[in-house]
Amino acid sequence: MFITIALIALTCAISFPCFQNRGLLDRLLFWPPAVNRGEYWRLVTHGFVHADGQHLLFNMVTLFFFGRAIEGFFERYIGVAGFALFYLAAIVVAILPSYLRHKNDSRYRSLGASGAVSAVLFAYILIAPWSTIYVFFFPIPAILYAILFTAYGFYATRLGHDHINHSAHLWGAGFGLLFTLCMEPRIGPIFLERLMQPGFGG
Repeated sequence: MFITIALIALTCAISFPCFQNRGLLDRLLFWPPAVNRGEYWRLVTHGFVHADGQHLLFNMVTLFFFGRAIEGFFERYIGVAGFALFYLAAIVVAILPSYLRHKNDSRYRSLGASGAVSAVLFAYILIAPWSTIYVFFFPIPAILYAILFTAYGFYATRLGHDHINHSAHLWGAGFGLLFTLCMEPRIGPIFLERLMQPGFGG
């Protein structure tokens, strides 16, 4: 789980200074007008900065628990570096629909690792659909969490009343599923087989 720990350490190392340095945060977060004028690094760096400590903690705890499982699985197919590239690609893929939608919106900003973390989480759910996920200390099957997560994401995106980029969550989750299936197509039939054999906690 070297890459998972390294990603967490790097994210914290970048996020912590940004809590006190607004100028640094503004140079790293996703802001469409800046990307339009060639600051393409924002498509990646926005995934390493967070709004506050709670935002950072939630993402990094999720990455720690599910990243360590997925990293080991991915390493067998694409190596340690491959898992790192998967995570970085998820950051970019998750934000691209937001960029296309808000390309000319100077008021739009987005930040956080949620898109990439969603990719890691849904790759895990694809492999272990009946494992247990704790939501506010309440245990539910991973596949049920995925359904609720997706349904709420679509609902909240359509509502658009909060300041959370639910679109990035959904696209990140979709990327995690698609990448995993392309990497190992046999996972698809195995997932369906496991889905037909419920075993909460298994």
